[in-house]
Amino acid sequence: MTTLTIAKALNAGLRRALEADPKVVLAGQDIGKLGGVFRVTEGLQKDFGEARVIDSPLAESGIVGTAVGMALRGYRPVCEMQFDGFTMPAFDQIVNQVAKFHFRSGGRINIPMVIRIPYGGGIGAVEHHSESPEAYFCHTAGLKAVAVSNADDAYWMIQQAVASADPVIFFEPKRRYHERGEVDVAGDPQPLHSAKIIKEGSDLTLLAYGPMVKVCTDAAGAAEDEGRSLEVIDLRTLSPLDMATITRSAEKTGRVVVVHEAAGNLGLGAEIAARITEKCFYSLEAPVLRVTGFDLPYPASRLEDEYLPDLDRVLDAVDRSLAY
Repeated sequence: MTTLTIAKALNAGLRRALEADPKVVLAGQDIGKLGGVFRVTEGLQKDFGEARVIDSPLAESGIVGTAVGMALRGYRPVCEMQFDGFTMPAFDQIVNQVAKFHFRSGGRINIPMVIRIPYGGGIGAVEHHSESPEAYFCHTAGLKAVAVSNADDAYWMIQQAVASADPVIFFEPKRRYHERGEVDVAGDPQPLHSAKIIKEGSDLTLLAYGPMVKVCTDAAGAAEDEGRSLEVIDLRTLSPLDMATITRSAEKTGRVVVVHEAAGNLGLGAEIAARITEKCFYSLEAPVLRVTGFDLPYPASRLEDEYLPDLDRVLDAVDRSLAY
C-alpha cells in the first residue's frame, strides 16, 4: 500500500499505461511542460517525450478530432479537457464521431480513447470552470462514462479506461484532487463498470459518485450518531450503470436517496430513480429522492456553497425519506 493524492494516483496510473503500451499517447493544453493545470501529468513529458505527451493548441475540437484520427490508426489517445466547461467546443467530435464510429462501421472499427474531464465545483473558480456535464455523455449511445472519488480508483480506473476498446469519458472531481488515500498498486482492481459499497447499512441507501461520495459518507456518519444505519454506494460507473448492485441495496433498505452536483432536471439521478422504481417497486417504503444542484447556471464562486449539495441537504432528504 502507498498513500497518494487523487492527482498523484492518476499520474501514476497514466505512467503505468504509457509504460505498458507504446501506442498510448496523451494530448491536451499545457499537459506537457507545465504538467497540466492540476499537475496530473507532471513529469510525464520529460520521461516519455513530446511525441507521446503532447502540448496541444488551445482548441478542444482539434484535440479530440486529432485523437479520433490517431485511434483509427491504432493508437490509444488520452485527451485532457482542461476544465469541464471547455468540453463543449469538442461536443460535435465527441457525440458525432467518437460515439458513433463503432456502430456506423458495423462493429468493425473501435475508437479506444479516453477523454479526461476535471469536473464539478467547490474551487472558487470563474464561469465555465465548475460544470457537471455528465448527463450529456451518459445520454449518448456509444460512450462509456466513469467517475472516480478516491485515489485507489483513480490509479486503477484510468488504466482500465485506457485499455478499454470503447471510448471512455473519465470524470475527475477537481476539488478532491489533493485528498489522500491508500492505493494498492499490487492488488487486483475492481471491474471498471461496477459500483462499490463504501459503507454497509440497513435503513436507507445513499447513491453518489465523484465529489459527492465524501459528502454522503459524512452524512452516513452523522446519521449513525442518531441511531440510523445508512448504506453508501459509490456508483463509479455512470454509463453503463451497475443496476445489479443498486437494486440489491434498494431491495434491502427500501429507501434510496441519489446525490449529485449536476442540476436535477433530467440529471442522472432521474434515470436512476426511474430504474429503481421499475425494478424495486414492491420493495420500496418511500419514493426515491434526489439531492442535486439547482436548475440554473453554476453561480459565482461566492454563492457556490449555496448551490452545491451539502451535509444538511443530504440529511434533510434522509429525514424526509424515513418519515414516509
